[in-house]
Amino acid sequence: MKTQESQYARSLIEASLDPLITINPEGKITDINEATVNITGLNRDGLINSDFFNYFTEKQKAREVYQEVFEKGSVSDFPLTLKHKDGKLTDVLFNGSVYKDDLGCVLGVVIVARDIAEQKWALNLGVANKELAHQNDEKEKRAAELVIANKELAFQNDEKEKRADELIIANKELLFQNDEKEKRAAELVVANKELAFQNDEKEKRAAELVVANEELAFQNKVKEKRAAELVIANEELAYQNNEKEKRADELIIANKELQFQNKEKAKQQIATKELEELSYAAKLASQYSLSLIEASRDPLVTINTNGKITDMNEALVNITGMTRNELTHSDFFDYFTEQQKAREVYQEVFEKGSVADSPLTLRHKEGKLTDVLFNGSVYKDDKGNVVGVVIVARDVTDQKRIASELIEARIFAELATEIAEEAKINAESATIIAENAVKAKQQFLSNMSHEIRTPMNAIIGFTKVVLKTELTTKQKEYLNAIKMSGDALIVLINDILDLAKVDAGKMTFEKTPFKMKSSIAAMLHLFETKIQEKNLKLIKEYDNKIPDVLVGDPVRLHQIILNLISNAVKFTSKGKITVSVHLLHEDEDKVIIEFAVTDTGIGIPKEKTGKIFENFQQASSGTSRLYGGTGLGLAIVKQLVEPQGGSIRVRSTVNEGSTFSFTLSFQKTSADAELENEIMELDTEIKNIKVLVVEDIPLNQLLMKTLLDDFGFARDIAENGKIAIEKLKENDYDIILMDLQMPEMNGFEATEYIRNTMKSKIPIIALTADVTTVDLAKCKAVGMNDYIAKPIDERLLYSKIVGILKKPKLAKLTAKLNENIEDKKIKCIDLVYLNQRTKSNPKLMMEMISLYLAQTPPLINTIKQSLEEKNWDLLGAAAHKMIPSFSIMGISTNFENIAKKIQEFAITQEKSEGIEDLVMQLEEICLQACQELQEEFNIIKNTI
Repeated sequence: MKTQESQYARSLIEASLDPLITINPEGKITDINEATVNITGLNRDGLINSDFFNYFTEKQKAREVYQEVFEKGSVSDFPLTLKHKDGKLTDVLFNGSVYKDDLGCVLGVVIVARDIAEQKWALNLGVANKELAHQNDEKEKRAAELVIANKELAFQNDEKEKRADELIIANKELLFQNDEKEKRAAELVVANKELAFQNDEKEKRAAELVVANEELAFQNKVKEKRAAELVIANEELAYQNNEKEKRADELIIANKELQFQNKEKAKQQIATKELEELSYAAKLASQYSLSLIEASRDPLVTINTNGKITDMNEALVNITGMTRNELTHSDFFDYFTEQQKAREVYQEVFEKGSVADSPLTLRHKEGKLTDVLFNGSVYKDDKGNVVGVVIVARDVTDQKRIASELIEARIFAELATEIAEEAKINAESATIIAENAVKAKQQFLSNMSHEIRTPMNAIIGFTKVVLKTELTTKQKEYLNAIKMSGDALIVLINDILDLAKVDAGKMTFEKTPFKMKSSIAAMLHLFETKIQEKNLKLIKEYDNKIPDVLVGDPVRLHQIILNLISNAVKFTSKGKITVSVHLLHEDEDKVIIEFAVTDTGIGIPKEKTGKIFENFQQASSGTSRLYGGTGLGLAIVKQLVEPQGGSIRVRSTVNEGSTFSFTLSFQKTSADAELENEIMELDTEIKNIKVLVVEDIPLNQLLMKTLLDDFGFARDIAENGKIAIEKLKENDYDIILMDLQMPEMNGFEATEYIRNTMKSKIPIIALTADVTTVDLAKCKAVGMNDYIAKPIDERLLYSKIVGILKKPKLAKLTAKLNENIEDKKIKCIDLVYLNQRTKSNPKLMMEMISLYLAQTPPLINTIKQSLEEKNWDLLGAAAHKMIPSFSIMGISTNFENIAKKIQEFAITQEKSEGIEDLVMQLEEICLQACQELQEEFNIIKNTI
């Protein structure tokens, strides 16, 4: 009887399609079923007594599962990956529990696995689609916010004359909306690419599913072979039982032969002991097999040919809520929501010999439903007769829910894509409106700058001239007050215009060689008088390890430090101001330098330090009233530091002082000695210079005459561009100082005529009261050599005139510097944004880089060819396609602006001067970006 129970239990284990493994406390495999042989590709002899952990991709994780079973008694649905000897990987969920002997001692662990490759793929795809849906929701919200913001902007333009004082706040809001719009557009591009990537992954998973189904069919064939082998094994066991019966008969004969009883007594005792051991072994085998079945967390049930349940494990008791007595001999089909379907599964097992992953729903006696997948096969007696069916179930409730959610997510993603396309159209329309608003704002600032700076030029200029004459003490006091007020007003105008440049994204940074130490010293010299007036002490700390000559933007650096020192002087009434410059890092190509300005002034409350870098923000409401200022200085400082790759910080204690520090990187150059000599030559006096001043306002004419007379230069005056051209035809001049806004013929028109019609290369310096980026770019486009802003600084004017006239002598040096800069070319890409958008997914990053590498060279060729053929529609479309890629690949906005200028030219066919140069610059930077991205692609590829 025990032998029959053992055979019965063993047939159930071998009939299961799920791999079943038993492991002893030392981690060695002690027993397996045929499904384990199939999934590993190794035979039973190779698996028995081998290390359990060797068949997984993550051995340590498998070891932890094994230990957790011993600690907790069982584990459920633990994910691992089995490894076939041929390299094929199978994702499985493991259910495991301990099994014990009659005395309750733990003998080992039994683990049952279920292949979940398809469910895992469905889960991952569902999560990805949810994330995409979330992103599309966010884009839709941003698009709605952009529509509202644009309506508000239109209302503000209608009320502009009444709300002039609120114009700056409106401009700030417009900048924020434009930034948000560009971010949303970039996110939409990334989201669409992510969706395409997910669709590709879905097709791959479908292909893998086909392969998996073919493999399952192969496994079913192997299972049938194993069933045939089981029949042979049963026949062999029957033969062995017959042999045992013969041996028993021989034992009876031996007992009858009393004469041999004494001689054979020892043999009889041995035979009796062997029989007892055999009986005990059979009992243990039966208990062992049954303990494996009971240890399984998957419901197992046997049904006879009449459909009645004959046996079950504890897992079936738990999932139905019925007792073993209630289940035994009850109808198998009563515990399903679809009894007819359950009956068909049962019949299919008898007809085909087995079924795999048949979906059904089990019903708990309290009403709870559980979705399961059934694996079933027949089992036979020792004569090969089918006596029933064994079925093993796996709870797939969660997987079914995920599949349902996946379908919903796919539908939602399709709807979200349609909404995103509509939002994109609305965003493009809003872009046009916003760009028009920016142009209107820039025109307003241009006019305002010109109207204010023109009278300020005369006020400050003549104040300086009068201060050079003999005056009484009272007169000097009054004139100094006028000059200080004028200077303060110019600072205010400059702050507002600098902020406008930042808002419009027009702030540019030069790459020119300069001497750091002398530049800082000259700048501090400007504050020495003011610091002495307030009885403060100025401390200078300069790191001599800093190279003498560096490449960067000295003008912007001066502006940053001047703002910080100006604030320190303004808010410090006693003590000292310390300006320190320290070398933080140096390599072959560049240096990183930290600049710090420390004062012993009024300090900043801790709760205010986070807001002082915002526009129009000061530490307290009384700060502006007590100390003056607009609250723009620190905002501009931050906008000048961060676009150069630096960062600014503040540490402050109220009534003790503050420290503002920032870091910037500069390129190194080897042209030290030559640059030193050429700069020294600029300081030598130049004589016999004749200047033509083109200016329509009499006050400014008088001021320019006074300044040029002081320089010792000859000068001539023309009231407008037309008169200037006539004078230029009749006389010889060394240089022209050209006002931009004049009647009859303005400065732009006059310069264009001088360059294109007269073919003259005479140096021209623009005198402009409008220092917005728009007009400065236009100055360069028509052929002007330089510009100087009104009110005119006489020292700056003198240095610009001398510098331009000495420029031929510097040509050789400049060429060498450019070579040095080219040799140490700065990397043009920055993949920080791409990392954020792809969540550092290497495959997605490689795909997006590949798209850029495939798209960009053809677009460059299209731009060049369409410009040559004057195909403006194709030129504009190609430039438009390139614009989003700059921000995605972290390329400077300066080159994005070049692409926008090319697109604008294609639309209007105006301002064609220099368009070929812009295309050439765009080609150079894109080819450099392609080269750098190919290197990044190879690095990523080698790391995965």
